[in-house]
Amino acid sequence: MLTTGNQLKAARILAEIEQKELAEKAGLNVNTIRNMESVGNGPIAGRAANVQVVQRVLEGMGIQFLNHGCPGVRLMAERNSGTD
Repeated sequence: MLTTGNQLKAARILAEIEQKELAEKAGLNVNTIRNMESVGNGPIAGRAANVQVVQRVLEGMGIQFLNHGCPGVRLMAERNSGTD
């Protein structure tokens, strides 16, 4: 679950996507993404629907959100295609 600004920024960097492109894919204004990231380690404020759509976009790009006592992100393991 996406919870902090730093978690969003880390996810975006792992996905190799700029704020503007993420905003476009999520159907949001780039300032919304900037504001979400600007809270740093604090919780993302604002509309829950915006946070959810950003999370879904990033998950579609292979990002997994972690919250095992400390918010984090990682790239999902690629599935083995069976063609070695």
